[in-house]
Amino acid sequence: MDVNYVSQTQIAPSRQDAAAQAPCGEVCPNFHEAIELIGKRWTGAILCALTERPMRYGELGKAVPGLSDRLLSQRLRELEDEGLVEREVEAGTPVRVTYSLTATGEELGPAIRELKAWAKRWKATG
Repeated sequence: MDVNYVSQTQIAPSRQDAAAQAPCGEVCPNFHEAIELIGKRWTGAILCALTERPMRYGELGKAVPGLSDRLLSQRLRELEDEGLVEREVEAGTPVRVTYSLTATGEELGPAIRELKAWAKRWKATG
C-alpha cells in the first residue's frame, strides 16, 4: 500500500470544508443564481472592467469591444438591480454618469482576478 495514500474517511474536515465539499448531486441554488447572473453575455466583461476603476458609460463601451449600447444599458440596469453596480449622476451639460462597483460588487474582485489568470493559463496551453 502506498504510504502517501490517505482515504477521505481518515481526514476529519472542518465544518466549512464539509459544506464546500457537499455531494455533487445537487448544485447550491445561490451559486446557480450567481453564476447565471455573472455568466450572462457581456456581464462578466462589464464587471471585469469595473474592477479596474469606476468608468463612464462611453469608457465602458470602449473597454468591452463589440458590446452594443442597448445591451450595455440593459446589463448595467440588471447589475444595479442586483446591487453589484451603482451609478453616480453628475449634473451639468452634458450630464455625466459614472458606474462603479458597490461593496458587494467589489467582493467579486478576487474571483474575477483569479478567473482572468486562469483564462490566460488555459488559453496559453491551448
